Amino acid sequence: MTTRTLSLGALALAALTSGAAMAQTAPMDGAKPAMEKSMEKCYGVSMAGKNDCAAGPGTTCAGTSKMDYQGNAWKHVPAGTCTTIKTPKGMGSLTPIKA
Repeated sequence: MTTRTLSLGALALAALTSGAAMAQTAPMDGAKPAMEKSMEKCYGVSMAGKNDCAAGPGTTCAGTSKMDYQGNAWKHVPAGTCTTIKTPKGMGSLTPIKA
């Protein structure tokens, strides 16, 4: 075999293997990305302006909470840890906390 044939073969093999690797990392239809599976929304644990989303009426989304530990603002935390987070206002909650 010539050097050119070997080079082209190696290049084709590299392209095929990288394509196969990329296909394996994409989520399947209907599957949630890994972050969504390992994280959960935890209400009442974020500091003012540090929430991930849902800070109640008059706010738009991320970074709009008005006070520390606001009950209707949530932060993503590792799954299974929300209700173990202690704040000066109580424990974290998987549902919005009414004031």
